[in-house]
Amino acid sequence: MTPASSFLLPDGSTLALEQQVVRLQALLEASRRVHSTILLDQVLREALRIAILELELEGARFVGCEHCAEVSAGDMLPQQASGSRDYPRFPVHTPAGELIAELVVAPPQGRALTLYESDFLEGLMLQTALAAENALHHKRNLEYARLTQDLDAARLIQQSLLPQVLPALQGYAVAVRSSMCYQVGGDYLDVIPEPAGTLLLVVADVAGKGLASALICMVFRAAFRALALQGLPLEHLAARLSQQHWEEGAEARRRYVTAIFVRLDPAAATITCVNAGHNPGLLLAPNNTSRWIKASGTPLGMLSGTQYESEQLDFPLGGRMLLYTDGLTEAFCAEEEFGAERLAQLFADCSGHSCEATLSTIWRELLEFTGHTPQGDDMSAIALGHTGGGTLQESA
Repeated sequence: MTPASSFLLPDGSTLALEQQVVRLQALLEASRRVHSTILLDQVLREALRIAILELELEGARFVGCEHCAEVSAGDMLPQQASGSRDYPRFPVHTPAGELIAELVVAPPQGRALTLYESDFLEGLMLQTALAAENALHHKRNLEYARLTQDLDAARLIQQSLLPQVLPALQGYAVAVRSSMCYQVGGDYLDVIPEPAGTLLLVVADVAGKGLASALICMVFRAAFRALALQGLPLEHLAARLSQQHWEEGAEARRRYVTAIFVRLDPAAATITCVNAGHNPGLLLAPNNTSRWIKASGTPLGMLSGTQYESEQLDFPLGGRMLLYTDGLTEAFCAEEEFGAERLAQLFADCSGHSCEATLSTIWRELLEFTGHTPQGDDMSAIALGHTGGGTLQESA
C-alpha cells in the first residue's frame, strides 16, 4: 500500500509529498519570474534561463516565433548537436490557440527527459504562454498608440494645408469646408489668388480613402501649387497634372485623381472651368436656374496624354457656384442616397445666404439625413458667390 505521504505515478513509482511541494514551489517561482517583464523576448529568455538552471539542460532554444528574433541559451544548442537525434519540443500556445513559439531542449548527457522534467517544462510553457500573450497585447497597444499619435499629427498637418485665410475680392464671396471620414483623407480643395487678379479654385478627390489617399493628395497639392504659379490655361494645367500623375507609376495610377478647376475673372464677371472626371459643378443664375459643369475628360493620371477642354461662362451679379466631392452626394440613409438633385435643391434654397452659411446648412442637412451616423466618405466643398459688394444674409 502506498504511504499517505506519497503519490503514485503512472509508471508505478512514487513521489513524496515533499518532492511535490518542491516542484510546485519551483513552478510558482518560475511563473513569477516570467511574468516579471512585459517584453516578449525577455519573457522567452527568462523561460530559457529557468529551464536551463532548474533541469541542468545542455541547451534550449525557442523557434518559430514570428514576433521576435530566435532566442537560445546553453552551451550546446540543439542544432549544433551531432547525429540525427530528435529533441523534445514543447509548444507555447495562447489560450486562443495561437502558436507563439516552440521550445526545443537538449537534455543532459543526451538522455530522455524524466516525467518530472517533462511535467515541469509543460507547466513552465503554460506560464510562458500567459506571460507572452500579455507581452503581445502590450506590444500591440504600444503600436496602436504610436499609430494613433502619428495619424493625429498627420490630420493636423493635412488640415493646416487647407486654405486658412481666404482671399478677399470686392464683390465676391467664397467659403470652404472639408471633413474626413478617417483621421486623414484624399479630398483636396484650394483657393489661390493669381497675379493677374483672377482667382483659381480647385476641388479634387483621390480614389480611395485613408492614409494612402492622403499621401497622394499631398503630392497632388504640391504639383498643383507649383503649376498654379505659372498662370497656365486651365486645360493645359489639367493636362500637365494628369501626365505628371500618370508618370509616377502604376500605384499612383490606381489612385487616380478627379478634379474640377475654376478660374474666376472678377473684372469680367466670368468663370472658366475644366472638369477632369469629377462630380459636376453646380452653377446657379440669379433666378436660381441651374447648370451642371460636367466632365470634359478622364480623371487625372488615369491615361497618358489626356487632353481637356475648358468652358467659359458668365458669372453675373447674384450668381452662385458649388464645387464638391462625392462624399456629399453619396451620403446614405439606409438604402437612400442623398443625391445630386437633392444637393442642388438645397443649394438653391440657400439663396440670399452667405457662402459660409450655405455650407453650414448643407453639412447640417447631411448630418440629419444620415441620422448623425459616421460618414462613409470624405466630404469637401467650395461655395462661390457674386455678391456685388453687398452683405449677404446669414442663415439662422
